[in-house]
Amino acid sequence: MPKRVLVASLLSLALAQGSSPMAEVRFITLDPGHFHAALVQKEMYPGVARQVNVYAPLGSDLVDHLARVAGFNRRPDNPTAWELEVHTGPDFLERMLRERPGNAVVISGRNRGKIDRVQSSLDAGLHALVDKPWILEESDLPKLERTLATAEEKGLVALDIMTERFEVTTQLQRELVNDPATFGTLLPGREAEPAVYMESVHYLKKVVAGAPNPRPVWFFDTEQQGEGLNDVGTHLVDLAQWTLFPEQALDYRQDIRVLRAQRWPTLIPRAEFRQVTREDFPPSLSGRVKGDVLEYFCNTLVTYTLRGVHVTLDAIWDWEPPPGTGDTHYAYYRGSRAKVEIRQGAAEQHRPELYVVPNAAADKAAVLAAVQKKVAALQAQYPGIAVVDQGAETRVTIPEALRVGHEQHFAQVTQRFLRYVHDRRTLPAWERPNMLAKYYVTTEGTRLARQSAPRPAERHAPR
Repeated sequence: MPKRVLVASLLSLALAQGSSPMAEVRFITLDPGHFHAALVQKEMYPGVARQVNVYAPLGSDLVDHLARVAGFNRRPDNPTAWELEVHTGPDFLERMLRERPGNAVVISGRNRGKIDRVQSSLDAGLHALVDKPWILEESDLPKLERTLATAEEKGLVALDIMTERFEVTTQLQRELVNDPATFGTLLPGREAEPAVYMESVHYLKKVVAGAPNPRPVWFFDTEQQGEGLNDVGTHLVDLAQWTLFPEQALDYRQDIRVLRAQRWPTLIPRAEFRQVTREDFPPSLSGRVKGDVLEYFCNTLVTYTLRGVHVTLDAIWDWEPPPGTGDTHYAYYRGSRAKVEIRQGAAEQHRPELYVVPNAAADKAAVLAAVQKKVAALQAQYPGIAVVDQGAETRVTIPEALRVGHEQHFAQVTQRFLRYVHDRRTLPAWERPNMLAKYYVTTEGTRLARQSAPRPAERHAPR
């Protein structure tokens, strides 16, 4: 066989197998209504073109996005070098699908109707890196299933941006929960005392990429943005199943039963609303405005069983963090030998720390020895982690080098996405069914919460 024909045949074979490591990825950003779209571009990536095409309607969402990316290019330390080609107009989606100047689309913005944009992008042959949530209502689960099937059939990657899987404390918590010598066997728990509890507190007024973060008016419309469980709750549901059943496919029809849910509003006075949106209450929110205060139903508590294990999740949005603090995450998993717990309170200087608490004093020495052995085995993957005996409990210390912030996790997710794009065979098969399981919990939990009497509004006191 001539050499030229042999090379062409080998290239065709590699492409047929889904492996094209030298192919350049060309990003398209679609209607970047949420700052997460810009965080994907906080770093540069090998094999990714520096020119990114942006398709969006002309408005403040687009202007804010361009300003964030420009800020990354201008920063003195490790500046990026993105070049943006902007296409604006009311037909931005149709133009993107027709022109297709790239091969991978980043979608982070309005959540209602997002799944239709993802489907259209896949139909056009584009890979999709998509911010959560993909759907808001249980009635859209068939759309999600079809979208994931389309990606499979076309050999494309459609990935949910699950940044919390890259937080070092949650990674180490997962390792210890799945170490029988430390954790024992997973307890089933009950509604009043769940085996898994997670509480996530986010804030509406915050600083992102070193600057105050404006929020679009539609962010406060739960018909567009979703409620607490729809949004932040997506991460919590994902972490529960990712931690409890690693590398295992779940069937939401058989493995999950949502028991109850409740919601309550965060009260936002008109003046505070103007601080973060730069606008007044719009007519679309008039039904939720009482006097000069908006009732923003962004908080949800849900309890469900996952393969018989009781899980309770609490997704909370408050107004503004106390000085020196920020978003917080609290989580525990209860085993027959010990509880593995992440805390982020004043004792932890408001950053997440990991603890192992033996169930009985008699087990303390054995649990401590097990944690020490496991931490030693993890040194190659997490260099510098250590164990501190604190008497009734053990603390796993984490060096600063391993602590990267929430914004840096977007680069880690993007790098994983690029790996899947270059070789789709590396995309785990369990991601597809577990996406369906995750969004079943968030949508069914939201539906039940809306049917329940709401709790009184409150201002949350951080741990």
